[in-house]
Amino acid sequence: MWSQSGYRGLVRASGWYDLLVTAAFVTPWSLMALHGLLRQLSLQWGLSGDLPEFAPLHGMMANLMGSIVCVWSVLRIRDPQAQFGRYDAVGRLLFASWQGYALMQGATQLLWGILLMEVFWAVLQVWPVREIDQKTTRCAA
Repeated sequence: MWSQSGYRGLVRASGWYDLLVTAAFVTPWSLMALHGLLRQLSLQWGLSGDLPEFAPLHGMMANLMGSIVCVWSVLRIRDPQAQFGRYDAVGRLLFASWQGYALMQGATQLLWGILLMEVFWAVLQVWPVREIDQKTTRCAA
C-alpha cells in the first residue's frame, strides 16, 4: 500500500518517465530522427515486425500524441495529485491495449518494451493508497 507522499512521488516519477520517452514525438524533425534510430535498432537486433515510413498524417498524429503527453507529464510533475495518478493508470492501460493490438497486426517487436513499461506503471498507479499518512498521524498525536 502506498503512503500519500509516496504515491505523489510515484505520480511525479511517471510524469518524468513520460516526458523523457515522448519528448521526441513533439516535432516532425525529432520524430524523424527517433524513427530512424528505432529502424536502425530493429534491424541491428533482428526484430520482426514492421516499422514503416510515416506519411504526413501519421507524423501529425504522432506529434499530437507527443504534445499532449508532454503537457500531461508536466502537469503531473508540477502537481502530482493522486487523482492524476489514477487517470494516468487508465490512460496507460488504454495505450498498452493499442500497443498489443498493433503487435498482433505485425508492428515492430520494439513495442514490447514500451508495452511492458506501460503495464508496469499502470500496476504501480492502481495500487491502493492509505487514507492518512502515518507520519501525519504521529505528528498530530
